[in-house]
Amino acid sequence: MNLTLKIWRQKSADHKGQLVDYIIEEVSPDMSFLEMLDVLNDQLISKDEEPIAFDHDCREGICGMCSLYINGEAHGPDRGITTCQLHMRKFKDGDTIYIEPFRAKAFPIIKDLIVDRSAFERIQHAGGFISVNTSGNTQDANAIPISKDAADEAMDAATCIGCGACVASCKNSSAMLFVGAKVSQYALLPQGQIEATDRVLNMVKQMDEEGFGNCTNTGACEVECPKGISLENIARMNSEYLKASLKG
Repeated sequence: MNLTLKIWRQKSADHKGQLVDYIIEEVSPDMSFLEMLDVLNDQLISKDEEPIAFDHDCREGICGMCSLYINGEAHGPDRGITTCQLHMRKFKDGDTIYIEPFRAKAFPIIKDLIVDRSAFERIQHAGGFISVNTSGNTQDANAIPISKDAADEAMDAATCIGCGACVASCKNSSAMLFVGAKVSQYALLPQGQIEATDRVLNMVKQMDEEGFGNCTNTGACEVECPKGISLENIARMNSEYLKASLKG
């Protein structure tokens, strides 16, 4: 395939960015999207031009670092995948592909297609954990009875990889699906009950301080989420937040 790529180039957060056109030829439909960008970068380097900066790590759909906005969709024109799992057979010969970074006030651009998603890490640090006694009096996790339904729901919430597709897809740049998933994975389990009140209050507070928008139930976040995180997690977070607020 021969393709025209319109790629966002921006030297740093302090510089003005713009879309730059690139022509790439003989792209195999079996290439992954990131492999295609690798080929383009090889061509740029061979011409002594600066390669395009984009984030990636595992390339197995686990880490979420490869987040790109492709033709107006987070992770591109497929469902249930990350950008690294997107293959070029989803496009046609002669297509023009727009490639941009995730757009959100809380995700400032570092360079080109790379954004700073450390806001998610700060939300996690605010409460996305449990305190465990490791002094020798720890209880075997297998000794704590948990219903299969609760375990399954907690595992579904825990599959969130924190890629930020929910934020990029939301018209308000809301992070509530992410925070809802992180709150839910503990709220559904007995191990998470001890710190439940502080957890949800602190995580929501940090989310607001980071500048994320609010949820207006559009549902785009669930549609674009590569792990299919359910909107039910937002409802659960709201319920947990109300209970925690009433406790004072």
